[in-house]
Amino acid sequence: MSASARLGLLGDRDFGRLFAATALGQFGDRVVFLTLPLVAVAALDADEFHVGLLAAMTTAGSFLVGLPAGAWVDRLRKRTVMVAADFARALVLATVPVAWWADLLTIWWLCVIALIHGTLTVFFDVAYVSYLPHLVGRDKVVEGNARLSAVRSVTSISGPAAAGPLIALVGAPATLVAGAAGMALSGLLATTIHAHEHTPRPGRHPGLRREIKEGLKFVLRHPVLRAITLGDAVFNVSLAVYQAMLLVFLKREIGLQPSGIGLLLSGMGLGALLGALLADTASKRVGQGTVIWLAPLVTCPLTALMPLARPGWSVYVAAVGLAALSLGGVVRVVAQTSFQQALTPDRLLGRTNATIRFISWGGMPLGGLLGGALGSVLGAAATLWIGAVGMSVSVLPTLLSPLRTRSAAPARGEVTRQQSVT
Repeated sequence: MSASARLGLLGDRDFGRLFAATALGQFGDRVVFLTLPLVAVAALDADEFHVGLLAAMTTAGSFLVGLPAGAWVDRLRKRTVMVAADFARALVLATVPVAWWADLLTIWWLCVIALIHGTLTVFFDVAYVSYLPHLVGRDKVVEGNARLSAVRSVTSISGPAAAGPLIALVGAPATLVAGAAGMALSGLLATTIHAHEHTPRPGRHPGLRREIKEGLKFVLRHPVLRAITLGDAVFNVSLAVYQAMLLVFLKREIGLQPSGIGLLLSGMGLGALLGALLADTASKRVGQGTVIWLAPLVTCPLTALMPLARPGWSVYVAAVGLAALSLGGVVRVVAQTSFQQALTPDRLLGRTNATIRFISWGGMPLGGLLGGALGSVLGAAATLWIGAVGMSVSVLPTLLSPLRTRSAAPARGEVTRQQSVT
C-alpha cells in the first residue's frame, strides 16, 4: 500500500491544511470552553445564576441568527465565512484580558463577549460543515468527518490540559489570549487552502425569507432529519443544564483546583478521541443509522455518576462517565453529520445545516438559564441529575424513527432525485 493510500485524505494538501487549521481553532475553542466560566467563577466570584446566564449567552447566537445564517452562507463562499469568523472571534476574545487589566471586567462584559463569540461561531460552524463535501466529495465525507473529529478530540485533551496550569500561572483572564491566538492562526492557515470554490448562484426566486422557508421545509418534512433534529434538541437542552453546573460542582462542592478540572476535562477529550478513532469502524460494522441511536443509548446514562461523586477518588470514577459521553457523542455526531450531508442536495447544504443547528441548539440558552436557576434553588448536584436524565431520554426520537431499521446512508443517486424534486 502506498504512503498516500495509508494517509487517505491527510495526503491531500488542501484537506491537510483544513485539518491543521481545525487543530489550531479547536485548541483555542477548548481553552475558551474551560477558561470563560472560570473567569466568572474564580476571578469575578459570580453566583450560580450568573454562571448559568453566561452559559446561556454562549449559545444564544444559535437562536438569534441560526436560520438566516444558513441562507447567508449558501450565498457566499464557505471558506471566506470560516476565515472571517475565526479572525473576528479572536479579536472579540482579546478584549477580555484587556478589560481585566484595565479593571473594567464585569460579568455583564463576559456575557456580551460570550454572545458575540457564540454568534460568530454559528456562522463558522454552518460554513465548516457545508464546506467539507465541496472539498473532499460526498464519497469521502465519512472519512473526512472522522479525521476532523479526531483532531477535535485531541485538542479536547490538549486544550484543557494546557489551560489548567496556565490559569494557575497567569490567571483565567490572561489565559484567553491563548484561545484568541489559536483562532487567529486557524484563520491564517485556512487562507492557504487553494481548492477552487464557485461563488453560489442566486436561486430563481431570491429572497431571504423564501430561502429560509425552503430549508425549514426540507428538514421538517424529512422523517430522518426531523428525528435527528428533535433528538439533538432534547440532548442539547439537557446538556446545557448539566454543563451550567458542572464547573460549579467541581469547583465548590468537590474542591478541585483549575489544574484538576483541566485534567478531568482532558479525560473527556480522551473519550472523544477514542470515539473519533472508532467512528468509521462503528459506522461500517453497525451501520450509520444504527449508530446514531445506539451510541447515546449506551453512554448517556453514565453521566449520572457525576452527581454521585464526593471529594476523593469517586470523582475520577465519575469522570469515566463523562469520557463515555464524549466517546458516544463523537461516534454519533460523525455518523449523524455524514448521514445528514448524504441526504442533503448541494444547494441546500448551508440552510439544512443551519436549520438543524437552529432547532437543536436554539434551546441551549434556555437550558443554561434553567441550569443556573435550578442550581440556585436545588443545588449543583440535583441539577446534574436532571441534566443526566434529559440526555438519557434524548435517544427516543431517533430510536422510534426509520433509523431504527435503516442503517445505511443514501446513495448519490437518491440525493440527486431529492434535488430534482426539491
